Amino acid sequence: MCKIAYMDEQLNDNEVKALISLLDDSDKEVYVHIEERLVSLGREVIPLLEDAWSHAFDAVLQSRIEHIVHKIQFDTLLEDIKLWIHTGNQDLLAGAILVAKYQYPDLDVDKLEQQVAAIKKEIWLELNENLTALEIVNIFNHIFFTNHNFSGNTANYHAPQNSFVNVVLESKKGNPLALSIVYMSIAQSLGLPIYGVNLPEHFVLAYLGNDDNDLVDMSRVLFYINAFSKGSVFGKSDIDQFVKRLNLEPQSSYYLPCSNRDMIVRMIRNLSFSYQKLGDTDKVDELAQMIALFSAHV
Repeated sequence: MCKIAYMDEQLNDNEVKALISLLDDSDKEVYVHIEERLVSLGREVIPLLEDAWSHAFDAVLQSRIEHIVHKIQFDTLLEDIKLWIHTGNQDLLAGAILVAKYQYPDLDVDKLEQQVAAIKKEIWLELNENLTALEIVNIFNHIFFTNHNFSGNTANYHAPQNSFVNVVLESKKGNPLALSIVYMSIAQSLGLPIYGVNLPEHFVLAYLGNDDNDLVDMSRVLFYINAFSKGSVFGKSDIDQFVKRLNLEPQSSYYLPCSNRDMIVRMIRNLSFSYQKLGDTDKVDELAQMIALFSAHV
């Protein structure tokens, strides 16, 4: 029988089950105390909570168990995001997976990574060192958009699912940022110098030319890629016109690569906006907590 730590105390399964059995107590103070105690035990108690839920016939008890499970999962997610931030947030796909885990805490990460790896392999088999940057992107686009049918979700642009990378990989539809993250993750795993560009009201990718200097400026940008429009290629003048239509002053951030951190923060903001439109204030509040972690760990 497992032992679960609670402060200085060790609780076994039966003791945890005894706590769970008290969740239907009509005394609110008792319930709040038990809830806090179960949440403090962490993810190890989730199987016991789920088992209790499946055997419960009381809707109130089931609702309370669901709330506690969600709170444990959310607290765990916040800790995982902190870890991603502290470890340098180099793995963009891992960051996107954490965002997806907000809605899908039991997400099968291995399956998702296998889906990405399969697309990567298919593209890799078609590449060779004699290809130009544009030829590489044309091959990449054909496999990604034609063979695998990825496309922008124009019919339901603001739907939350467009920001969940697991759903995007299954449905082959997403918003500009989510599609760009999948595209860029595969490209960079192949050694291609493709990076995200944080345009206002849109998100695109930049293909950089090689340079001995680590400094990234406009001279290194060969062209841009619009993942929301089946990988169409365009130049700086198109961004100039886009920014002008928005009545904005040009900024370097509209033309040059942004960080993985910036991309994940924007993904969470997109998700928050989606839930705002749906009137789900609880989710908006929780997503605000996720965004606050990035401000707290600059």
